[in-house]
Amino acid sequence: MSPGLATVRPRYGAASLADVMPGVLTSLGVPDSQRVPGGTDPLGLAAGPLAGVRAVAVLLIDGLGHHLLPVAAPYAPTLAEVAHERVPGSSARAITAGFPSTTPTSLASLGTGAASGAHGLVGFFLNIPGTDRVLNLIEWRDDPDPVRWQPLATQFGRAAAAGVSAHVVDRPEFADSGLSIAAYRGGAFIGAATVDALADRMVAVLVAATGPTIVYGYHPDLDKTGHLHGVDSEPWRLAVADVDRLVTRLLDGLPPGSALVLAADHGQLDVPAERRFDLDADPRLRAGIRVVAGEPRVRYLHTVEGATEDVIAAWRGILGEAAWVVSRDEAVAQGWFGPVPEDHLQRIGDVVAACHADYAVLATRTDPPTVAKLVAFHGSATEVEMMIPLLIVRR
Repeated sequence: MSPGLATVRPRYGAASLADVMPGVLTSLGVPDSQRVPGGTDPLGLAAGPLAGVRAVAVLLIDGLGHHLLPVAAPYAPTLAEVAHERVPGSSARAITAGFPSTTPTSLASLGTGAASGAHGLVGFFLNIPGTDRVLNLIEWRDDPDPVRWQPLATQFGRAAAAGVSAHVVDRPEFADSGLSIAAYRGGAFIGAATVDALADRMVAVLVAATGPTIVYGYHPDLDKTGHLHGVDSEPWRLAVADVDRLVTRLLDGLPPGSALVLAADHGQLDVPAERRFDLDADPRLRAGIRVVAGEPRVRYLHTVEGATEDVIAAWRGILGEAAWVVSRDEAVAQGWFGPVPEDHLQRIGDVVAACHADYAVLATRTDPPTVAKLVAFHGSATEVEMMIPLLIVRR
């Protein structure tokens, strides 16, 4: 097996992205009753790197997987120094994303402190149960209602209820999106259209803090660049340099008693042309399927009545070692999503096909046309996709 392509299971409740915000809130004095039931601080943040802080900036860099840090290091000297714990007050470790390792799922896990099955945003493209409609969670607005479709309270809402000043700094166009409401509701939204604006707004919140404060910032450009041009391409290197400028400005602006917590939502890997299947170009892969959802690295196949076992057999026979192909019940039983309430089960396909190594399954008739043109992907359970950094610097 190539380095970084071994399978990694999400470490919900031990060392996952969903465990970050509960630990941050614990460090700011939010009692257990204000957080997700059963959520403690499995990462040990409150008694360790965040002990005694009064304000925390949480920065999520989309697409900056743990295994990409060495690739990024020549173009991101500050980030490399933090990752090697050479900055005073810094600590570094690797944790896991949830499953699937995709942006909407991860943002909701960070925002709610819950595994993917619990919050229900279990993929990028999801079939709305009872319909043939496929919801793109990045373009989601108000149908379905975000508060009903993601019913858990967010960590931002819980912080505010406990008297912690909670803020979300993000691109202005995301202010009222369904995903923002589902993941971040309860935090005061602040728009920031550029890297420098993101740094300015986050630092301003920390400097103005008069009591326990959390400010969250999201930077999407590295992931977008990797998708379009590939990991370690020249545009990707330039995007990494922008990330480094953002981190440098945040560190320079941290006031005493505050800390920066940096994480990612997933990693990313290039998928060569010869490793791509197209389910819409092979009638054997399309047979028995009512709705195709998920994404190229993790497909959700909603089958016509009575066809599930035939679809599993056909996909296993054609994809072979390129994917893990199982029923919904098997995927849920093995814990990939954590506990899944009844209301969320049908959002997962009758069949789940999670790609191994650097394979992908396109759906050229139903996915947006841009998907087939992408160079890099994520979503499945390889180390490169699942392992993410957790970097902390405190003043």
